[in-house]
Amino acid sequence: MKASLFRHGINLWPPFLFAGIHVTEVSADYRYVRVELRMRPWNRNYVGTHFGGSLFAMTDPFWMLTVMQNLGSDYYVWDRAGEIEFLKPGRGTVTAEFRLDDAILDELRAATASGEKYLHWFSNDVVDEKGEVVARVRKQVYLRLKPKAR
Repeated sequence: MKASLFRHGINLWPPFLFAGIHVTEVSADYRYVRVELRMRPWNRNYVGTHFGGSLFAMTDPFWMLTVMQNLGSDYYVWDRAGEIEFLKPGRGTVTAEFRLDDAILDELRAATASGEKYLHWFSNDVVDEKGEVVARVRKQVYLRLKPKAR
């Protein structure tokens, strides 16, 4: 799927649309994604800052999707685990960026070349408009070469 079509489609996906999550950029090669979470009355918590579930949701699918798009259909790629560390209250618009480079892709291919499963942790930050880190997110992705490609 073309990255521009994917970006428009995911922005209309109800869990993102109604949470105020907006994908602002997806590179044509799916190696860069930028996501923002805008403050809305329905995604504020009791004390008026971003709801933690929305902060985590804005980062949820992107490591899996970028890896899947870059490794191709010969691989199983699944989210396996995730964790978030809240560092300061999030207010206003917050953003997260996902960058996938050749070194990571080479590591993933090498680790799965024998057909064994491989678990890889990715990490990124959610930052506010001042560039200060609001939350640090880690996602573990499961990878395995499909039997037909072994």
